[in-house]
Parts: sequence; structure tokens; C-alpha cells
Amino acid sequence: MIEQYVLGLHEVDETQVATVGGKGAHLGALSRIDDIRVPAGFCVTTDAFRRIMAEAPSIDDRLDQLSRLNPDDRVAIRTLSAELRRTIQGIALPDDVAAAITRALTQLGERAAYAVRSSATAEDLPTASFAGQQDTYLNVLGPAAILQSVSRCWASLFTERAVTYRLRNGIYHRTVHMAVVVQQMVFPDVAGILFTADPVTGNRKVATVDASFGLGEALVSGLVNADAYKVRDGEIIEKAIATKRLAVQALAAGGTKERAISSERQGQPALTDAQVVRLVQLGRRIEAHFGRPQDIEWCLVDDDFQIVQSRPITTLFPIPAAGDRENHVYVSVGHQQMMTDPMKPLGVSMWQLTAMAPMHEAGGRLFVDVTRRLASPASRAGLLEVVGRGDPLIRDALETIIDRGNFLPTLPDQGPAGPPPSRASAPIENDPAIVTELIERSQASVAALRRDIRTKTGPALFDFLLEAFQEHKRVLGDPLNMQAIMAGMEATWWLNDQLQEWLGEKNAADTLTLSAPGNITSEMGLALLDVADVIRPHPEVVSFLQGVEDDGFLDELPKLAGGTEARDAIEAYLDRYGMRCVAEIDITRPRWSERPTTLVPLILDNIKLFEPGAAERRFEQGRQEAQKKQEDLLERLRALPDGERRADEAKRMIDRVRTFIGYREYPKYGIVSRYFVYKQALLEEAERLVQANVLAEKEDIFYLTFQELHDVARSNQVDDQLIQQRKDAFRSYQALTPPRVLTSEGEGIAGAYRRDDVPTGALVGLPVSNGIVEGRARVILDMAEADLEPGDILVTAYTDPSWSPLFVAIEGLVTEVGGLMTHGAVVAREYGLPAVVGVEHATKLIRDGQRIRVHGTDGYVQILS
Repeated sequence: MIEQYVLGLHEVDETQVATVGGKGAHLGALSRIDDIRVPAGFCVTTDAFRRIMAEAPSIDDRLDQLSRLNPDDRVAIRTLSAELRRTIQGIALPDDVAAAITRALTQLGERAAYAVRSSATAEDLPTASFAGQQDTYLNVLGPAAILQSVSRCWASLFTERAVTYRLRNGIYHRTVHMAVVVQQMVFPDVAGILFTADPVTGNRKVATVDASFGLGEALVSGLVNADAYKVRDGEIIEKAIATKRLAVQALAAGGTKERAISSERQGQPALTDAQVVRLVQLGRRIEAHFGRPQDIEWCLVDDDFQIVQSRPITTLFPIPAAGDRENHVYVSVGHQQMMTDPMKPLGVSMWQLTAMAPMHEAGGRLFVDVTRRLASPASRAGLLEVVGRGDPLIRDALETIIDRGNFLPTLPDQGPAGPPPSRASAPIENDPAIVTELIERSQASVAALRRDIRTKTGPALFDFLLEAFQEHKRVLGDPLNMQAIMAGMEATWWLNDQLQEWLGEKNAADTLTLSAPGNITSEMGLALLDVADVIRPHPEVVSFLQGVEDDGFLDELPKLAGGTEARDAIEAYLDRYGMRCVAEIDITRPRWSERPTTLVPLILDNIKLFEPGAAERRFEQGRQEAQKKQEDLLERLRALPDGERRADEAKRMIDRVRTFIGYREYPKYGIVSRYFVYKQALLEEAERLVQANVLAEKEDIFYLTFQELHDVARSNQVDDQLIQQRKDAFRSYQALTPPRVLTSEGEGIAGAYRRDDVPTGALVGLPVSNGIVEGRARVILDMAEADLEPGDILVTAYTDPSWSPLFVAIEGLVTEVGGLMTHGAVVAREYGLPAVVGVEHATKLIRDGQRIRVHGTDGYVQILS
């Protein structure tokens, strides 16, 4: 193979990232687009970089050390990366590499000034931009200075920021190589940045332009304020002209310098409106070529735009594929399911196949299209009421879209919607036997699934599962199931509304639901207290558990005094609850039965924080508080005019809450129970495919959809490249935050609470469980890292049912996601924990260890210290 050390920009395109890096490949492609001007230049290829790296064998050892570092170990990263940079810059350029660069300079003109810019192979990619991670040198004069700048660009592959970025994004240092772009220097009147989609809102129809005098370096480095424009459909819709006091300009002797702008020019627009619109038109042409929104650096010289860089915007949340050009409004499923993490492809497709409503994927998350319900006056009010009860921010976001008046399709009014149905209606009798019957039906269905799936393998397994999914939906769609769920929820709403109106009592149902019978999720938390009671008397077992790291620890327990009893207690717990885990709606996530070490910190906390018999005492205490609250409310109601009637109505609703609210948690338990059976069967099939050398490892099936996996089982062939692409995409999705509401234009709408009844500086959220509590904030993003002390308040992004074992050890709850009837809120009420959910950015605004006050009645959080 003949090494090529230099290629002209006109010789490369976006398919040659491995040779000229991301920046070089994009510039080569740009130079081929009609009417797009790119400064002339060439690329020093990755062949030259590899040649340099081979000159110093010690580099290999340092790369190995670098790959083992923790991305948070800044001191070690700084030290090792500095050593690598010094080593690379100390290597003399081989004569043939230097000669190739010098020849290219001679062809372009040795006396010209040049920009010398790093172009790494892991740069300007759709999933990782690496913007600003490597070095650029402007206005470089003469071959010697250019050769030195090339060497410094190679070394900048190991800047501290670039190394940290790769470690955080799971990119191996050995797989990344550095090319260098050398271009004739442009000395612009104006320079800036064009985003072909709004980087703040995500709207793909809105382009933004930042512009300032002089070189763009001042703008990119944050030295100056810029004029800012927003353009939609060829028209400027927003414009803000900044006071521009500084510009970065080239020096005659090379390099750049900051210079003051004359006072009379500081407030002048850097561009005319016509130039802004023309620039956006060029940007749309570039976007069309690359097929995705672009972050473009541009220069203006004598009314001529030149493009010096274009990279994908990697921070935009993807848009669900609609298959048409109509406007759509999507609501996040993850915010309703209390799980906003990305799901792997198998998890997404399994949820789509078993969900009761059509769901659309974007960014590894699921969304429901509510466009038609929102556009129709007949259904809009009901939709807004339902989502508003669950999450006021979603309702506000939807109302924001309605208020715009021009986004939703026009649908015929199907007549007046009429008043919402009375929440006091009683579609089913208040009979606990209904709940018992529903649970027995679910258990029988899961037992039949376990029995019948055992003999299925290969394509027959997938055919069987498709039928099982229909049974799955039949159980969920049983009208009695939904009636039972709604009975408890509607009775809760009725009590909160009526008792506030009649008695001025806020959220009275919170206390009335304490220790409600039959709640599988709250029982799960109390059951782990019973496990702690079994283990607590055996200090040798406790000591052993404190050092556990391997999931095979259960097999080791019988070797210890009391270990057999401990193992039996944990295994009994796993038999009942082992199908659960954090983010359990994603079938690919490891279950407690697969990773029992997850439970060990919780068991140890329970041993430390509680006395024996705590589960029974807590449940009984809650039951008595609920009974006392009921008696107090009914007595106060009877003292009112028409009090006997009001008390009778309230008593009937209290009974309905106590009968049905616990069942609210059971359908999810049934879903997750079935999911674990599906998963075990699919992993067995994956093992067969591994043994047949079809798959490299079992977990590769997680990156295929159910349908694709079905095809693999039939053909015994798999697309390894597709699996790798899916892994890369999933990694990029982890850095994205899903919006509550998303439009087909890509705009994410967060919504607002719009409240003026909270103290200044308080963090506003949704009150879901009564009471006020002060304590130490424990900001925990991974349940396995919990280390609690008495009086702690849990602050986290979301809590699905798997977090409930932690609830027994805390005094209050704050989450970024949630609603009145999501799992965390229901369990918080049953445990009597003051809770505020839907607090935007709570895990960033509240620091671990701060003292906070949680107002679970009024829905806000105060930071006290």
C-alpha cells in the first residue's frame, strides 16, 4: 500500500473521513456543492499521523494507560495527555512527509497566509462533533511555521479536553487518528456561525445566524457579543443587534490580535437583512447535501460568503418519522412512565408491540401522536384535563401550541364536547373481590405463558411471542382492568377537589391512601425490610455483604453462619420481585434476578437504619393515620350545612380509594412479569445464535428490533455493521434530554407552571404527597449508589417502581419527572412521604448534601443551605 501524505480538498469527499478526518472530509464535500465557496487548500492525511506515531514506541504504553483512566480523574488525564503532546511535538517530521507538504504549499503559493486546522477521524460526526476539542492556528506564514503548526495539530489530539471527551463518549484513543487541513487564509469583513436548525428549541424550520466583525475566532471563543438573527421560510422573524466592541484580526507578521472597534461602528449591523437571508439559503443547500441540520462557520469577503467549516448539529433531539408532510404533536411516553433514559432497539420494538396505543420512536424514546385529539374541539378538553392531572407542564406545552393558532390541522367540529363526565361516577361496584379476580386473571395468564414458552425455539419462538403479545394486550385491555384503575384515581381526584372546596383541605386523599391494601409496589419496599430482619442478627453475613461485588454472591452465603437463611430470604424476595429493575419498561435492562448485587446497598441501609419488625409497624402506623384522618374529615363534614349528605359521599369515595388505589400498581407488575419471561426466552435464543457463530455475544440482540431478530433466527445471518451503528447511536442518545412535548418541526416545548404563589427562589414542581419536611438532600442518579442516613430526602431524575425499596429509608422525595398518578407519587403517598415531582433540573440545581425543605402540599422546594 502506497502512503499518501497530502490530498487536495478537491480530491476528497465525506466518504474519506478515515483518511482526512471529519473536518477535511466535510470541506472536500462542500467544495463540490454548486455556488458554495470554500477557501483553497489541502489535507495532510492520517497516513502522515500514523507515520509520526510509529516513531515513538513509548506512545503505545501511554495510550494503554490513558484508556484505563476514569474520565473524572482530571489530574491523571492532564499529566498523561501533556506527556503525549510533548512526545509528538518532539518528533521531527520525516523528510518525505515534510516534502509532500511543502510541494502542496508551493502549488498554492508559499507566500500566502494559511489556516492550519486539526481534523480528527472522530470529529464532525453525526453523533459526536468534538467541536473545539482540537487546535486551529490562523494566519500562519511560511513553510517552517506551517510544518510546526501541523505537528502541533497532531499533538492536539491529546488535549485534556479531547481525551476527556473521548473517555466520556466511549471512543477508544487508538481508533482515532489526526489529519490536518491547510487552507488559504480568508481575511473577512464579517464572520460568524449559521445553524440551519434552532439549537435552543430544536426547530428545523428556523435557522439562526450569529455575526460579528473580523475573524470568526472572536465569536467562537466567546470574546464578543454577536448580532443574532432567526430566519424562517426566507424571512427574518427575530433580530438583535449587539454592541460589538472587539474584533480579532490578522497581523502582517502572522498570528492574530484583538482590536477595538470604533465607537461609531459598534452598534452597526454586521450584515444587511438581504445578506442574512442569502446566507441561510446557502445553509439550506449545504443541509440538503449532507441530509441533516448543520453548524456552519462562514466568512464574508467583499459581499461573497465563503464556508470554512460545516458539521452536523449533534445536540438536536431527533424527530419521529411520520411518513407525511403534515404537522404533528407528540407527547413523551417516558415522562408518563417515569423513565426518560433511552431504550435499546429491542426494548423500543417490544414496547411498541405490546402497548395499547401506537407509539413512535425518536432518540431511543417513545412518543404518542396527539395531533388529531388536540386539533378536534370535541376531544381537546378531555385530553388537556387528563394530561394536566398527570403533568401540568405537558398541558401547558400543549396549550402553547394551541395558542399559536397556525400549527395544528383544521378538523371539523364534531359538535360540542359537553361537560366532562362526573368523576364521582361509579362504573363498577366498590367490591374488593374485583381486585382479587383481576390479580388472579393476570397471574394465571403469566403462569400459562411460562408453561407454554418452554418448548419454543428458533422461528417458532417468535411466532409464539407474536401470539403472546396479543394475550398481553388482551389482559391489559380488559374493560374491568381499566375500570378498576380509574375507580381509584377518580375517587382520589374527587376527594381532593371536594374536600378542598368544602373544608379548605389540600390534597386530603394523600393521607387517606396511607397503607392502602394490595399495592404491590409499596409491599415490595416493605418486604425488603423483612429481608433485612433475617440478615441483621448475623454479623458475618452483614460483613460479607459490605464487600460484595460479584452477582454470584448468593452461592457463597451458605458458607457463613446464618448465610443459608440470608440466601433463602433474598431468593424468596427475588422470586416475587426479581423481574423488576430501574427503567424496567426497557426489556434489555438487567433485572434484579440477573443482577442481585443491586439490592445489596438497600438491604444494608435497611439493616443500619431500622429496628426489627419495621415493615409491620410502618404499615400499621399508616393504616391508623388514614383511619384517623377519615374520622376527622367526616366529623368536620357533618358539622357543615347538608353535612350528612356530604359525609356520606365522602365516605363512599374513601372506601373506593382504599379498595382500588392499590391496584393502580398491579398492571405494571403484570407487564414486567411477562417481559421477564419474554426476555429469558429471547436470551436463550441469543445463546443458540452465539453457539452457531451468528452473533458475537448474546447482548447484541438488544440492538435489533424484534422483527429484525425474528429474521436473524430464520436466516442465521446478521448485519454486524448494523449492530455497531445501533450501539453508536444509543451512546449518542444517552447525551440527549427528551422533551415533554415535541413537534414534527423538531421543536421541544418544556411548558411552565406559571405560578405566583411560591416564595422567591423556590424550585417549583407538582405537589403529589402532602406534608412539609426538611433534611439533607441526597442527589442519587443510580439506586445502587444509595448511602442514606436518617432524615435524608431523595432527589433524583425519576423513580419508577424499582425505586420503592429506597422509599422506606427517606423522609421526602423530589424528582424531575412525574405526575399525580405516576408510580413514585402513588407510593410516596402510601408511605406518607412529602413529595414534589416535575421539578425541572432538580438534580443540577440541588447539590448533594444541601439542606432543603420540601413542600409536598403546595408543590415547591426551598434550598436552605
